Amino acid sequence: MAIPEVVVMSSLPSSQELSSATPRVMALRGKTLVLDGQPKIVGILNVSPDSFFDGQADFSPEAALARAEQMVVEGAAMIDLGGQSTRPGHVEISAEEEIARVVPVIKLLANRISVPLSIDTYKPEVARAAVAAGVDFINDVFGFQRHVALAEIAAENQCGVILMHQDAALADLSGDLMARIKSFLDRSISIAVASGVARERIILDPGIGFGKTHEQNLAILARLGELRSLGCPLLLGASRKSVIGNVLSLPPDERLEGTLTTTALAVWQGVEFLRVHDVRANVRAARMAAAIRLTTSYLQ
Repeated sequence: MAIPEVVVMSSLPSSQELSSATPRVMALRGKTLVLDGQPKIVGILNVSPDSFFDGQADFSPEAALARAEQMVVEGAAMIDLGGQSTRPGHVEISAEEEIARVVPVIKLLANRISVPLSIDTYKPEVARAAVAAGVDFINDVFGFQRHVALAEIAAENQCGVILMHQDAALADLSGDLMARIKSFLDRSISIAVASGVARERIILDPGIGFGKTHEQNLAILARLGELRSLGCPLLLGASRKSVIGNVLSLPPDERLEGTLTTTALAVWQGVEFLRVHDVRANVRAARMAAAIRLTTSYLQ
């Protein structure tokens, strides 16, 4: 699918928006995030043996703590913890097993990690246990449209939320791609707000790789800035995913350069959160892209 250049350029934030933005504080349960227009890196911490990239035999709480501490040193502004793989072809585990994987890690991290912690789950039982253990965000790959109870848990505990787009029918639908994604995410926002989640605590994720064709994934990456009209911060989760592997014909462990490209393009379009495996490299790519973007205000 050919992506016209004008589509990308039309979604860029203006120089005035970038230079005069007033920092906003996202108040969470016990921690805060300052949204100042600068990109924030979200480090991926999997404690699942079947993650598509970093599944490993040792995902003990101590190993997870060491990895999380390393990511914070490298510049992560948030840690997103997951105990259930959602890669294509994944095998769903019980809520009890997922809780057994994540809760001991959360309890250890909550008192040792200075940045907010997020739980990547779509199961209400897991979310409730994770919140009780100390997480600050609930990251739902179904955008609260599978289990509304997740929104209620977030509201009751003043958690931030990450709402992702996932529509199994999208690949077979015609019409404007971004309009359909916006409509879905708008419904997710409505569910969250109706349940009592403050709109200021909502982050949106277009769901790269979830129920989308290769061409749709590329189109979304080119048009990320259009989602800014929904009025919530955006998160991109493209790290080492198959859309990169398809373009470069490379396995997950050789997709870093492709990931850095998606990070730079996302920052250029005003995306504030980048969910990645490789924190240090993506921090550097995001900062460079942000510096170039901000400099445009002095060249006009």
